[in-house]
Amino acid sequence: MPERVETTTPDGVDYGWVMQTTFVITILIGAPIVVAISTTATLPTWTDRAEFAIRVGAPVWLVTSLIVFAYAKRKQT
Repeated sequence: MPERVETTTPDGVDYGWVMQTTFVITILIGAPIVVAISTTATLPTWTDRAEFAIRVGAPVWLVTSLIVFAYAKRKQT
């Protein structure tokens, strides 16, 4: 008989779920936002493109994570 996969019952917010959901939502929604904003910027080199992605992507990631955390916290109670 195969071993069972371990499960957890966290007391409070499930931070693993928050991190995974933040990652998926940022890829699905945040990446197109960064691409749309990049059409208005001049990015001649790969370094410029990477720096732009970090400057715009980091706030998108942060906002997404805060929204997902707030959702998880609200659903917990």
